[in-house]
Amino acid sequence: MARIVIASASEASREQLNRLLVSSGFSVFRGCASGSELRRTINECEDGIVILLGNLPGCSPDELQWDYGERLQILFIGKPSVLEGIESPEIFRMPLPLSGQALIGAMNMLSQLHQMRLPKRMGSEKQIVERAKKILMRTLGITEPEAHREMQQYAMNHGMKMAEYAKEITASSRGTEMSARSAGNSESKSQ
Repeated sequence: MARIVIASASEASREQLNRLLVSSGFSVFRGCASGSELRRTINECEDGIVILLGNLPGCSPDELQWDYGERLQILFIGKPSVLEGIESPEIFRMPLPLSGQALIGAMNMLSQLHQMRLPKRMGSEKQIVERAKKILMRTLGITEPEAHREMQQYAMNHGMKMAEYAKEITASSRGTEMSARSAGNSESKSQ
């Protein structure tokens, strides 16, 4: 799932949009109040969807598209007169006032576009993710979809890719298995 960043100078607008998205099944990575905060967040999360609610001080939608366009889908929500000033054809625009249903439809479409732009997981990465899921299923006693959601949520909350987290799980599991084996070998030698 794409990391969603909401950027608006208005805290009330960020919170309202966050509630709407979360209630519709989306997970919001972070809210930003300034252009510099938004840029730091984009650099941290690497890719995703940015929703700009109106103009943000120190950060134009066209500049964002220029700097991060290959990594982001950008949705700009604003007054029709402001939308006309956006030059980049890659920026998705929605005029105010906006219905929640229209926004959710747009987010579903942007999520699909984002997913299509992401490089597909390489065979070795896919194997590591599957191995990590099996480890979680065995150690936590959960189903495969639950293990997938657990890994996805952790990776998203910590700004990392799922394959990176899967490598940590498998490395941690190997370390635990090796400790158990060496403890077992020590006990058999002492007997």
